[in-house]
Amino acid sequence: MLLGCIADDFTGATDLANMLVRAGMRTVQTIGVPRDATATKNADAIVIALKTRTLPAGDAIAQSLAALAWLRSAGARQFYFKYCSTFDSTDAGNIGPVADALLDALGTPFTIACPAFPANRRTIYLGHLFVGDVLLSESSMRDHPLTPMRDASLVRTLGRQTRRKVGLVPWTVVRNGRKAIGACFDALAAAGVSHAVVDALEDADLMEIGAACAALPLVTAGSGIALGLPQNFRAAGLLPERADAALLPEVRGPAAILAGSCSAATRAQVARWAESRPAVALDPLAGGDAAALAAKALAAVEAELSAGRPFLVYSTADSATVAAVQQRLGRDQAAALVESAFALLAQRLVERGVRRLVVAGGETAGAVVQALGIEALAIGREIDPGVPWTGALGRQTMLLALKSGNFGGVDFFSRALEMAQ
Repeated sequence: MLLGCIADDFTGATDLANMLVRAGMRTVQTIGVPRDATATKNADAIVIALKTRTLPAGDAIAQSLAALAWLRSAGARQFYFKYCSTFDSTDAGNIGPVADALLDALGTPFTIACPAFPANRRTIYLGHLFVGDVLLSESSMRDHPLTPMRDASLVRTLGRQTRRKVGLVPWTVVRNGRKAIGACFDALAAAGVSHAVVDALEDADLMEIGAACAALPLVTAGSGIALGLPQNFRAAGLLPERADAALLPEVRGPAAILAGSCSAATRAQVARWAESRPAVALDPLAGGDAAALAAKALAAVEAELSAGRPFLVYSTADSATVAAVQQRLGRDQAAALVESAFALLAQRLVERGVRRLVVAGGETAGAVVQALGIEALAIGREIDPGVPWTGALGRQTMLLALKSGNFGGVDFFSRALEMAQ
């Protein structure tokens, strides 16, 4: 293994793994710290998917350090802490605290912070994160139910999360390429900076930043920087050219879509699907526990399931509806209820023969994959930037597309199922 990665949610892990596969690295995504190395023995990169994005910082640190220890024992040469391209976190963490803990464990004083992903219109300029043509703080992330992002300055945001000094590599340096970027790294490190926020406006910037990171023991970033890292290993004679990195077995069986994300992108995708295809709302205010909600949803899709027709079950809602649910049930209780209901529903659907499953939302994906007992995923073809089909390794024979809430075009659900025919 060359690259050992730790991701703070399940869809983010798949996003990163997809980028590495595109660059020709055989990549396996594990669900939590692996119990053994059987599924990962032929991989160039391992992505350990955790569910730590919204945990208390102490729990997130402990799980991340356990993942790091496993990756070190497996022989990884470089380490990657992956978070969302919208830097989802709060002033209490978890990006800064986890990054600090990883730096301490590796005994290294310096790393970068770069969530840029231009293909999905996430760019950084003068340390400010843009979503499309607006600042992060003016985007729909401003009202995210778990990690509302009210400050677009990554230098300030990260500075509130870490005890270490935060600096900036501006685009005026980045545009001059890897040598200039590397020299800026050295200057910032000499000035006592531990976290360097790096500007990036296009994929070419990510390639140069990735090249400049060749000697860093730890990289912290969204998935975009993964574009530039594999070539470092090739240049060192450690990674051959691979044409088969994205092969998955053929899987037949019914298909279903589960959408728990309330992001603007997922709301549009749900609306498009529901215009002409079966769609059932999972309403946390309908009464009953998670088992009752799952049973009600299963009954509502019985005709489609019996006929082998694809369908959607969603809890996706606008910010006002989400706020009303949280006010009545409590934020954490509402999230736990919905996640548990989707987990139970996924189990019942697989028992009924569903073998192709699209899941929208990082928290929902984590709950579903854990409930199904899937321990590792092989990464296949990309559906949309950052979202590939994956194949379950081990006990289950099925395909899953784990989609970050903000990713994918408006017709993502239908195109994903067409690709998996």
